[in-house]
Amino acid sequence: MNVLTAFTPWRSLAPAIAAMAAVVLASNVLVQFPINDWLTWGAFTYPAAFLVSEVVNRLHGPALARRVVWVGFAVAVAMSALLAPPRIAAASGLAFIASQLLDIGVFHRLRRGRWWRAPLAATLLAAVLDTAIFWGVAFAGTSDPWLSWAVGDLAVKLAVGVGMLLPFRLLIARQMAGGLRPSC
Repeated sequence: MNVLTAFTPWRSLAPAIAAMAAVVLASNVLVQFPINDWLTWGAFTYPAAFLVSEVVNRLHGPALARRVVWVGFAVAVAMSALLAPPRIAAASGLAFIASQLLDIGVFHRLRRGRWWRAPLAATLLAAVLDTAIFWGVAFAGTSDPWLSWAVGDLAVKLAVGVGMLLPFRLLIARQMAGGLRPSC
């Protein structure tokens, strides 16, 4: 194996890793800005992380999807430690890695069914886990209205997650039209 071949997976995954890191960092910053007593801006951006890992999972398999998650996690946590309060950075890291690994596992188990089943089930289950871990760790014991934020956050994550089915389908179809066959 030559050096160029050894780095090809990393080079082809660089856009996904950058997208993952950007989504997590943006969500960690935006979660600090409530819209009202039941919702923060972070709820709108975070479901894109599930879209990234599911597209990589569909096209390259779960091993490379986990690679994207771990590298995106490292970059995002490092940046979040600089731009977000420590409790948010820590809660985000824990919630992110747990929910992304669940998402990848569920998606992989359901990948042979109808095109929409794997991303829908994986996103919905992972969003519930992410919400429970993040809000429980980041805001428990504070005077913030975190329980209502958690409920609002979850509702938006679920709605946006369902809305991400169309971009998922379009991205997969585009890659298949370009000659890339999905990993089964």
